[in-house]
Amino acid sequence: MTAERGPAPPNAGEVKSCCASLYASDWARLLLGDSFHPGGMALTERLGAMLALRPGIRVLDVATGPGSSAIHLARRFGCAVTGVDLSVANVSSARAAAARAGVDDLVQFLEGDAERLPVTDGCFDALICECAFCTFPDKPAAAAEFARVLRPGGRVGLSDLTRDGALPPDLDGLLAWVACIADAQPLAAYTLYLEDAGFSIGHVEPHDGALREMVGQIRTRLLGVELMIKIGKIEAPAVDMAQAMRLARSAASAVQEGTLGYALIVGVRP
Repeated sequence: MTAERGPAPPNAGEVKSCCASLYASDWARLLLGDSFHPGGMALTERLGAMLALRPGIRVLDVATGPGSSAIHLARRFGCAVTGVDLSVANVSSARAAAARAGVDDLVQFLEGDAERLPVTDGCFDALICECAFCTFPDKPAAAAEFARVLRPGGRVGLSDLTRDGALPPDLDGLLAWVACIADAQPLAAYTLYLEDAGFSIGHVEPHDGALREMVGQIRTRLLGVELMIKIGKIEAPAVDMAQAMRLARSAASAVQEGTLGYALIVGVRP
């Protein structure tokens, strides 16, 4: 049995470019804080424990964003972490953050595409990818890259949005892709992508409550951003605010109805 590809994004290159620029922006940090995924560092640490991280383990953090998870894992577990991100601005910010945290001896950051990772075969013991796999236009290619860069016996840990049933029409389009919603996959599809790449699935853990909390926080922060724009405290972002508000409302309804969820998945490369 093989995983089926989801619907094609509006434009694969445009999705990648918009994800890179939006998640490197001050607006993203204003809405999401330092952690760009549900559950924050608590779920990052949970994923690290599921991967049995410890000193001497080499970890790849794919779509590392501002580097918060990579830095936290290095500090918490003493492992060596390499973060990869498509955004040059994110890589620069992450390097500066690692230096400030005093872990630049354990953490490094590289610019690169998840579908063509800029590292050699079998050079990592573990790999994490948090709330980003669903945004990759070519998911089979990304899963194959995960397998390529891990040594035999290496572990992959995904955390991502899950979908149970059809999404409403307004949770489609480029902004919804960038927001990790439009191509959220059924839980079984994520496991199939990994299995097709050669992984055996070791553990699956739902965390829908973390997504519900994050969506609620984003809706509250969007209202605050809208107010600050109106009174001239900040400049309007290069995003349709009305569309963003509608998307947040629809996402909250989908979470409440159980259509959208969140899960951690761990697989092992034989």
